Amino acid sequence: MIESTPFGGKVLCAAGLTLGEGPTYDVGRETAWWFDIKGKALHELHLPSGRKTVHGLPFMASALARIDGERQLIAAEDGLFVREVATGELSILAELEADKPWNRSNDGRMHQSGALWIGTMGKSGEDEAGAIYHVRGKSVTLLYPRVSIPNSICFSPDGATAYFTDSKAGKLMSVAVDPATGMPTAAPTVLVDGQGRDGDFDGSVCDADGFIWNARWGAGCVDRYDPAGRHVESYAVPAKQVTCPAFIGGGLDRLLVTSARDGLGDTATDGDGQTFDLGIAVKGRAEPDFRL
Repeated sequence: MIESTPFGGKVLCAAGLTLGEGPTYDVGRETAWWFDIKGKALHELHLPSGRKTVHGLPFMASALARIDGERQLIAAEDGLFVREVATGELSILAELEADKPWNRSNDGRMHQSGALWIGTMGKSGEDEAGAIYHVRGKSVTLLYPRVSIPNSICFSPDGATAYFTDSKAGKLMSVAVDPATGMPTAAPTVLVDGQGRDGDFDGSVCDADGFIWNARWGAGCVDRYDPAGRHVESYAVPAKQVTCPAFIGGGLDRLLVTSARDGLGDTATDGDGQTFDLGIAVKGRAEPDFRL
């Protein structure tokens, strides 16, 4: 295991979130967005000005995608919603496990085709309670059932490979997908076996060179893997439970990282739950828009 490079970044938001998750960046608005899932809040940070806004939500939500300049898609415990950026008004787009009120959404990311992959899980992390779905417009298709904690969903730059994990299983998976639709075309295989190491695979993002940046929950670091699954770099974060990275900035050359205080109790430090700029140069990519 590669030793982590000491943290050389900065705090972007000092709020100690219970479960910071789902960061993304809107290039046109120069704005980063992320959630406090258990706090039922959407956080908005305009990078040039440092202006921070917190939007209360009526549900637990975990993933956001841009639709156009006025609208966003939000994945939440009650389904998939269209959000009006100017007013915060929400309207239902599609149901997501309406027959399972004990579940909520978790990790998700946009494929280049304009489709969303979104995972669900039990609200108490029950074994195999969740799943991973493909969402195209209003059509929701089950991809992988019996998932405990879906995470690390991201896609190669050419759109031909998808990555994902069940954090409880400890294996980062790779699967061939159709670049035109984001639908799998083969059976998943193990890219990285993380069983027995410190920490779990959490959220991931894939850079312009096809390298995977993964937040390692419980180990306080972000790891970088090459497309063959080799662990090539690790960067320390001053929060034990790091949750998900996102490319930010005008050149998408910075890395935002969210974290969580959930479950730490009296052992939590000031950094736990904060949101960070990792302080390194990266070769990021913009997230595709969701196509209605």
